[in-house]
Amino acid sequence: MKQIKKNITLMVILIFALTMILSVAGCGNTQTAANQTPQKRTIIDSAGKQVEIPVNIQRIADSWPAHNEVLAMLGGGDRIVATVHTPESRPWLYKVNPAMSKAVNTFTPNLNIEELVKTKPEIAIVPVGDKSVDKIKEVGIPVVQLTFTDFDSLKSTFQLTGDMLGDAGKQKAQQYITYLDSKLKMVTDVTSKIPQENRPKVLHLTSLSPNIIDGGKTIIDAWIQAAGGVNAAAEVEGSFKEVSMEQILKWNPDVIILGTGNSGLGAKNADLIKTDPQWQKVNAVKNGKVYVNPNGAFMWDRYGAEEALEVQWAAKTLNPDKFANLDMNQVTKDFYKTFLNYNLTDDETNRILTCQNPAK
Repeated sequence: MKQIKKNITLMVILIFALTMILSVAGCGNTQTAANQTPQKRTIIDSAGKQVEIPVNIQRIADSWPAHNEVLAMLGGGDRIVATVHTPESRPWLYKVNPAMSKAVNTFTPNLNIEELVKTKPEIAIVPVGDKSVDKIKEVGIPVVQLTFTDFDSLKSTFQLTGDMLGDAGKQKAQQYITYLDSKLKMVTDVTSKIPQENRPKVLHLTSLSPNIIDGGKTIIDAWIQAAGGVNAAAEVEGSFKEVSMEQILKWNPDVIILGTGNSGLGAKNADLIKTDPQWQKVNAVKNGKVYVNPNGAFMWDRYGAEEALEVQWAAKTLNPDKFANLDMNQVTKDFYKTFLNYNLTDDETNRILTCQNPAK
């Protein structure tokens, strides 16, 4: 009987010991599993490609000119290590995001793959269809292709970028989307009531000699319509289209808005138009309605984040009587404070609105 009791006691001890061993082993496996949590994830970019990217991205190469500002707005401005810009090409961007000064220009005028590799980016962001995609992939850098062609895809680009940057980036992206939607609604609630025949015909020019315009099915066309105008060149689909002076005279726009490819260029073109005998035949010139588009951290009129400002400026420019209470100076200051964490002075605000570089 004593022997049986001893055997039972021994068995209980062995079972307890085995349980403890398995428990410890289980904790070890749990810890090991935690340590092996994947540090990468897969996203789908604007080109529909699956791209494996780090969970916590700290070093970004960005060759899409408009997107550098998007990163800055979403809290990733100090993560840009390689860029397409220089302080001369985008002075306001470097002004409001001083961290840009640390980024190396590895994309202009052409991709310098050796210099790009030296910057040690964890991902590279490029426009959809960029010819450098394969070259960058070959050196082991994940490539995310992004683009937008209208307001909806602009919002999608913000969402995807915010998602790549983490929770804070997501929140800031949603804040921008809410802002953009609210301003579009504010403008279109008014302009949607303007009969088509009462809307001014607007020509958006990006250069002279040759005459390069932006036609239909572009974001330029979208903001012209939202602001209560009609794109005089809507029949010519696409951006950067060359047209003859004869065609412009036929369209005879009521308003001419000069694009801002480079600061100062628009103002020079405005002077040329106003003194050229051919252009003086156009209603817009006759009536003094030739305007230079604002130009900030990125061009307001093109495919960039400041489209949210452009649609408001265009609405007030095309229909000043309907937007008399819209103060673009305050709107611009508030936008830069909210999304770029920069307090514009009165002089800086005026310079942006009149397409001038920062004061030296």
